[in-house]
Amino acid sequence: MPTMTLNEMRRVLAERGIALTRSLGQTFLFDGNQLRRIVAFAQLAPGDECLEIGPGLGPLTELLLAAAGKVIAIEKDHRLVECLRERFCHQSKLELIEADALEYLRESDVDWRSWKLVANLPYSVASPILVELAQQPLGPATMVVTVQLEVARRLMAKPGSADYGTLTLLVQASYEPKGWFRIPSTCFYPEPKVDSACVRLDRRQSELVPFAASECFRSLVRLTFEQRRKMMFKVLKAKWNAEQLQQAFAAAGLDLRVRPEEVSLSQFAELARVLAPQRGLSLPTK
Repeated sequence: MPTMTLNEMRRVLAERGIALTRSLGQTFLFDGNQLRRIVAFAQLAPGDECLEIGPGLGPLTELLLAAAGKVIAIEKDHRLVECLRERFCHQSKLELIEADALEYLRESDVDWRSWKLVANLPYSVASPILVELAQQPLGPATMVVTVQLEVARRLMAKPGSADYGTLTLLVQASYEPKGWFRIPSTCFYPEPKVDSACVRLDRRQSELVPFAASECFRSLVRLTFEQRRKMMFKVLKAKWNAEQLQQAFAAAGLDLRVRPEEVSLSQFAELARVLAPQRGLSLPTK
């Protein structure tokens, strides 16, 4: 199926006098081969419900509508919403929502568990959106997202690597990375200074971090990676007493001299399970 070409994008933007805003992460993927590759990566079926965030002028939206049973697209920029309404005015399968996606996701009580997120996420909010959905108990079954290459590497990272950190753990606690592919910067308009990548994340079938320990898990991750070069035990002694920490480290099979980048997801989860019931204070959640 043909998609919107670069020349068509430029024409629509010029006719409407729309200057794209880099602060909003507005850079549009126009390469038809890459767009079709994203849709194939999502393995959409005719009855699937699909969520798209940041549709822009709708080149991916067009392919999603052809492959899925229903599409909800959330766009913040009113100028682009008007373009989308005109372009897809006869599409009954599309629900277009004009809103800040991050605010919408935080405030809505939609059950996304049967949905697939397929989106070229705005660079400026990609990480917060992924963390928000990962922390929701009713998050999508699958997330196939295009993000900056450095963000993709963090999403796919393993312990011991330089990319392993807060984003890795907060997303991988709920989602299992299933693969990724690189997308050159030349496939976007305006052309960004860095390459991008499409990543697939599938919701874990079993709970890795119990709900009762989830706040503790997030606090452990954030606290320790704020000082990732320091030994975890020393950092955490400011919040827990030494005896509690020693018990938790022993349960997780951790040396007291370990640094956070060396600690696996399952070990962080075990620390949270042991420490959460004993926590006698309110830890930061941001």
